[in-house]
Amino acid sequence: MTLEHPAERGGNERDRFAHLAEKSSNFTSSPTFFGLCLLLVGIVIGAHAAKVPMAWMMLAGESMTAVTLLLLALLKNSERRAEHAIQRKLDAIAAALIELQEGEPGPAQRDLQEAIRVEDQT
Repeated sequence: MTLEHPAERGGNERDRFAHLAEKSSNFTSSPTFFGLCLLLVGIVIGAHAAKVPMAWMMLAGESMTAVTLLLLALLKNSERRAEHAIQRKLDAIAAALIELQEGEPGPAQRDLQEAIRVEDQT
């Protein structure tokens, strides 16, 4: 377990969790996932309308709770990665502006070019 910022774990290389989080984020923003959520909600409503045993209604409700919790974790991870990418870009822009004021291009220009492509890396 680590308390590091998710975007800073492992340097510029993405770990398995980052790949899984990205694929999950892509799936959860798809029409297929929306359809599955509608189906789950329909099952819960149907379970209440059919007056199925309480155990089945609890299972349906707990499934919705689990999906909600996973989506919350995924949203937070995505938010943190985007926040880190924005901060890197701002830092690179500030450094490039300082170099520009001094009149000589330097490593900040290269850092700025790298930061512009940071979404591909995080």
